[in-house]
Amino acid sequence: MQSDLDAVDKKILTLLMAQGRMTWSDLAARLQLSPPATAERVRRLEERAILRGYSAQVSAEHLGLHLMAFITLTLDHPRHRADLLNCVQQHDAIQECHHIAGDGDYLLKVRCRHTRDLEHLVSEVLKSLPGVLRTQTTIVLSTAKETTTLPLDLHDPSTEAPTQTEHP
Repeated sequence: MQSDLDAVDKKILTLLMAQGRMTWSDLAARLQLSPPATAERVRRLEERAILRGYSAQVSAEHLGLHLMAFITLTLDHPRHRADLLNCVQQHDAIQECHHIAGDGDYLLKVRCRHTRDLEHLVSEVLKSLPGVLRTQTTIVLSTAKETTTLPLDLHDPSTEAPTQTEHP
């Protein structure tokens, strides 16, 4: 819960989201804390599963994964959910899977080398699953913004005292 995070916790998360390989001493200096105190705060964030891990951000383009698409998938009945979710876990091309409200039941973010790989994933893998009623695929032409950084407002107005205004 964000209300459990103080300003130092939020700053730790903000700094690590920007540079996950920051050393304890660099992080401590930015926080104006000792390295052991900084390490302890990070450890507590990890224990609470607020800080879930560290990873490298890899360029999909440089790996030959030039095609990104979003697939909306509709199931004919919830009993088929387990088969779909198992399939999602087995295919590395599927980066994200979200249970959604609105048109469709699930939204998948996928990355492939080219349209043949996307066609195989949609036609041979997803549509062959039991209960898949419909898919709708949207191919991404370009990306203006893509980030793993979460919005952490370091300025929380709920903790401030109301300002006094003068009345003439």
